[in-house]
Amino acid sequence: MRKPILDIVREKFPFSESALADFQKYSNEKGQKFRELLVRKKILTEAQLLETLSDQYTIPFWPELPLSNSDNGFTNLVPIHFLKRHTMVPLKQTGNNNGKSGGHHRNESEKWIVAVNDPSSFQPMDDLIRLIGIEEHMVVLAPREAILSAINMFYDTVRDSAEQLVQNMEENGHAVIGEIQVTEDLLDDTSDAPIIKLVNHILSQAIKARASDIHIEPYQDSFKVRYRVDGILYDLLSPPKWIQSSLISRIKVMAKLDIAEKRLPQDGRLEVKMGDQDIDIRISTIPTSFGERLVLRLLNKTSTLFKISELGLEPEMLALLEKLVHVPHGIILVTGPTGSGKTTTLYAVLSSINTPDINIITIEDPVEYQIPGISQIQVNPKIGLTFARGLRSIVRQDPDVILVGEIRDHETAEIAVQSALTGHLVFSTLHTNDSASAITRLVDIGVEPFLISSSVIAVFAQRLIRVLCPHCKIPCSADDISLGILGLSPEKISGRTIYKPKGCPDCIQTGYRGRIGIFEIMVLDEKIKSLIVSSHDAGTIREQASKNQFTTLREDGLGKILKGITSPEEILRVTRL
Repeated sequence: MRKPILDIVREKFPFSESALADFQKYSNEKGQKFRELLVRKKILTEAQLLETLSDQYTIPFWPELPLSNSDNGFTNLVPIHFLKRHTMVPLKQTGNNNGKSGGHHRNESEKWIVAVNDPSSFQPMDDLIRLIGIEEHMVVLAPREAILSAINMFYDTVRDSAEQLVQNMEENGHAVIGEIQVTEDLLDDTSDAPIIKLVNHILSQAIKARASDIHIEPYQDSFKVRYRVDGILYDLLSPPKWIQSSLISRIKVMAKLDIAEKRLPQDGRLEVKMGDQDIDIRISTIPTSFGERLVLRLLNKTSTLFKISELGLEPEMLALLEKLVHVPHGIILVTGPTGSGKTTTLYAVLSSINTPDINIITIEDPVEYQIPGISQIQVNPKIGLTFARGLRSIVRQDPDVILVGEIRDHETAEIAVQSALTGHLVFSTLHTNDSASAITRLVDIGVEPFLISSSVIAVFAQRLIRVLCPHCKIPCSADDISLGILGLSPEKISGRTIYKPKGCPDCIQTGYRGRIGIFEIMVLDEKIKSLIVSSHDAGTIREQASKNQFTTLREDGLGKILKGITSPEEILRVTRL
């Protein structure tokens, strides 16, 4: 006879009888399973619950699933949504595997394993076994995320490649696109329409490749699909010209844009899921001589915000930044070109100072991440909600800290300065090449130099550099010319190893995986403030800053070369004058 789960919980975990009785009563009143309630209320972790169920049902619990030798032949027999609905996955173990998973030996050369999250799902298990035609099998318990990841991996590997999909479209003639809503999960879409399969494949491959943008570019006799990964564009596909119209129309339908309007630019957005990832996609179209050009900006909403300690700052800079962001009032500017990570840095800073005793309000274009405890305003020029108008209203909301997404004009800059002078800490961004140029830019916008020297505390310049793939980077003897340009002498690199990219499947053959920041922080001391009032020349200001142990972007990059984080070519690419 199966032992009641309540008895097992009593034995394994030190809960009081009154607490267990209250949970049992609550479970009965709400009609929820007692075991699910324990996890939902964070009384037990999922692993602890599965260990308890393992004792109750005498089914082994495997924290990890053995996927390396598993066969995906069942994917054409079982719909993906069936497995996801019931959170179960069949694993056909092929080849000799004498290892362990979750402490259980598997010595057979081939066997079926059915991993489930709920051991009471007897009927779905029977249906699955019947669908596949399994004679003998073993049931194991596994975490929900492990099962869903296995399902996504199996079904994603059997998808047609982009080239195969295009070939099928050429063989079957022109596809007709219908107004079909995007599915909840890209991997769940079972549509047979080739153009829908092609669009879903392009999106899913971009997400897998960690792409930030997808470019669809029309030319006279062809068109290209390209991805931007770690800041660099790579060609993905060059389909025949006649597919262009259907591909673009399908994306416009997904984003609820006007597919008949091809003469004016349009902006839209859509949300898709791929497995456990929620992706927000912003779409921009412009008319060109050879058809509409589309750029899709991908934002993974499930990725966690960075902490300031994870941005790539050297210890001295990190200590300085942590000191600066806790000053009571003033302006801190973050500068750099588009795509240099300014917003990510500001979000990390806001998260570090976000406490219940501080009122933080932001105005952004667009709001990229929602931060709990912070009021975030989305700019909307169509109804007159500009940075300047929003900022004017924000200062009447009794804020302690204000984030202005970007200072674009004189009005916004003037209100930001006045806010800083009246006791607010203001963060904002500017598009300039370095920290000293930010002062010149503010003067050009129309801010008086004496107001800049009174309000601006520091200027923070940054770039993003690609990080060498840890799996394939190889030592190299760096080019003497490159080292000379960078200012690395043989003495500086003595005893250090310099690496270069090679390329492997983990980094999509690029040699780089991920990006990190290089930084320079210019704190406005009394001498620099005097210079700003008398002469706002960027070169003069930079020269004075260099006397204060000021680390430039390139010098910060050199340190990352010597640590084996990146290559000399990458620093040259990013900091080239």
